[in-house]
Amino acid sequence: MLSDADLDRLQERLLAAGYTVDAVLERLGESGRRGLDRNSTTPARDALGATDDPQATLVRLWILQDAVDAAAVTRALGEASETLFNKGLLARDGEDVRATAVIRPYGVDAVTTSETATTTHAWICHDPLPNLDGRSDPPTPDHVLGVSPASTTLAQMTIRRPVATALDLGTGCGVQSLHLARHAGRVVATDLNPRALALANITLGLSRTDADLRLGSLYDPVAADTFDLIVSNPPFVISPPSTGRLTYREGDLPGDELVRRVVTEGAARLTPQGTLQVLCNWAIVDGEPWDERLATWIRPTGCDALVLQRETLDPHEYVELWLADAGLDAAPDHPARYRDWLDYLAAHRITGIGLGWINLRNAGRATPDLRLEDWPFDVHQPIGDALAEQQHAVDLAARDDASLLATRWRTHPGIKQETIGRPGAEDPEHIVLRQTTGLGRATEADTAVAALVGACDGDLAASEIIAALATLLDVDADALQAELTPRLRQLIADGYLID
Repeated sequence: MLSDADLDRLQERLLAAGYTVDAVLERLGESGRRGLDRNSTTPARDALGATDDPQATLVRLWILQDAVDAAAVTRALGEASETLFNKGLLARDGEDVRATAVIRPYGVDAVTTSETATTTHAWICHDPLPNLDGRSDPPTPDHVLGVSPASTTLAQMTIRRPVATALDLGTGCGVQSLHLARHAGRVVATDLNPRALALANITLGLSRTDADLRLGSLYDPVAADTFDLIVSNPPFVISPPSTGRLTYREGDLPGDELVRRVVTEGAARLTPQGTLQVLCNWAIVDGEPWDERLATWIRPTGCDALVLQRETLDPHEYVELWLADAGLDAAPDHPARYRDWLDYLAAHRITGIGLGWINLRNAGRATPDLRLEDWPFDVHQPIGDALAEQQHAVDLAARDDASLLATRWRTHPGIKQETIGRPGAEDPEHIVLRQTTGLGRATEADTAVAALVGACDGDLAASEIIAALATLLDVDADALQAELTPRLRQLIADGYLID
């Protein structure tokens, strides 16, 4: 849509205007930023006041989505404004100008975990928000979403270790590709929405980021390729065809079949040790436990899996959520759409919908490690490092008993011990080991387990610690070792102990 020269000129004007993430956030202040998080522009308007400098003009044009004086836009963007008019990204509204696509500053490394990362100037190009200031404007079918809570969560859960190849499946505005390019040698980004690829091209070009953009559905554009990392927030909404489907959130397959294909076909395109990470939802079908149903998707892939169900919604909650998302909660035909959607879910025996994270790794294990858990608890974001540690923990826990016992384990630095008991009691009634990072797991421990974990400082092998505990507790050493070895394996798998 825009040439490299066009993008260069536009970027120069954005930088000259101070239209960058740190500068704009400073200008709007905490109140303005928090207001925009609520889709309210009033606090930001109060922060800008009556000023008409280039930065304020661009904030009004693209962030507040106002009609802006044409002369002010020209002062801010120079000849780049004519290019945006010619390409249909700006439109005249009498003497004013409106944006038909939004360009927002973005801190590309805001959700990564590297201690040496520095914020790079980046911008996201997407369609205008349909719900600012309480508006409820139904989006068009080819609407391109900007940075959403879902896309932020996917960025936070992505494992950021260096990889040679990465796939951003269903790239939308291109935000995941911005992050992937920081640790992947080559990034491929796909989408079946031509408008999404056009706007993602602006996102990547303005942000000086290279990615191979390809048009097509699911894995069709990459049928001959394999990847070390695949990330996706696919169109996972389960809806009837009569809703007037939105490309960014709904496919044309029944139920959660699209998500199943993203998972199963994606697993087939992973390199050895490659990882697939998907943020999605799935159907909870009458008479079928959700974890057993998803296991039937995953088991044939031969991959290790960590699936976390973060939330569940009943059909009524689900339909209300997505009708409101499409701006249809106040439409005259809302009751009819609501009932039609409920009937569709009932026809597919869907009694609830699970929302969560699917992580697969092509570990090449004869017996894959499958863990599917309800996990509605708070986690410590960004979670990507913890998911990488979990993969390593699975490898460690797969060792035989002799190797586990011979290893000099260390307690993870994020583990805290909590004791619960009656005031003045000699011994606690409960001992809890709690993770203060990552998933924030907690496990109850008896005296022996707590002592084992507490003694793991890398100096002694686990077998030596257990032998010392047996002497201290005056119990048989072999019996204590037999009792603690399975618990040791689980503590390693859950990340309480590291090598």
